[in-house]
Amino acid sequence: MASLPETTDATFAADVLSSDQPVLVDFWAPWCGPCKAVGPILEELSASSTSLKFVKLNIDENPATAAKYGITSIPTMNVYSGGEVVKSIMGAQPKPRLTRELEDFLG
Repeated sequence: MASLPETTDATFAADVLSSDQPVLVDFWAPWCGPCKAVGPILEELSASSTSLKFVKLNIDENPATAAKYGITSIPTMNVYSGGEVVKSIMGAQPKPRLTRELEDFLG
């Protein structure tokens, strides 16, 4: 299964804030066990969604964006629409719960 595309401090505005469709950003780090658990679920949801874009941001390599949005616990998944956070999900969740949380965006 393909990994989600990465965004960075340098590309966040173009990749996420300027997107013409809602974007889920998975704030994660390679050492985070729960992040590793939720990653494949997000990849599955991404593969089946045409209305929600998925990207991930490594907080260790991109601390400015994580700090700007107050990310203090990972995994945190924020959905951005029109440049604003419209939904925030904290912690690893099973696929059925994530699907319910994101149903308004998955289409």
